[in-house]
Amino acid sequence: MEYMSQEGYDKIVQELRQLELEELPQVRDAIAEARDKGDLSENFEYHAAKREQGRIMGRIRFMHKVLENARVIDKSRLNTDSVGLLSKVEITNTANNRRMQYTIVSPHEANLAEGKLSIKSPIAHAMLNKKAGDTVEVTVPAGKLSLRIESVSL
Repeated sequence: MEYMSQEGYDKIVQELRQLELEELPQVRDAIAEARDKGDLSENFEYHAAKREQGRIMGRIRFMHKVLENARVIDKSRLNTDSVGLLSKVEITNTANNRRMQYTIVSPHEANLAEGKLSIKSPIAHAMLNKKAGDTVEVTVPAGKLSLRIESVSL
């Protein structure tokens, strides 16, 4: 079972619709067009279109499985005093006093450019159930980090 926000669930549904209603029919048309050109053994367009169809079908199957196991979280039932899923957390790296702000989300919603950190990441995992003012030690590929939790909110 995967817990996620309503926003993340809607984003996956939207991408799934686009794949099923737009991209897959386009690829099927490309396959039919390439097939009409004759010899398939040396037809690059046909093989490229078949590979693309396989990629799209794999992505569609994956997204159906994610949605099948997804549970949307009701934000009103979440605890706001400790770090958990959908918490907005402001942290400070104690080594360089650099402040960062992240929202803890499901792995399917994670996007560092948007400040969304996967709950399965080492940093989020170390902060789970901690409160503002706590300091956590995290082992990351670059070494050990000491992070102070400044605030937790929804």
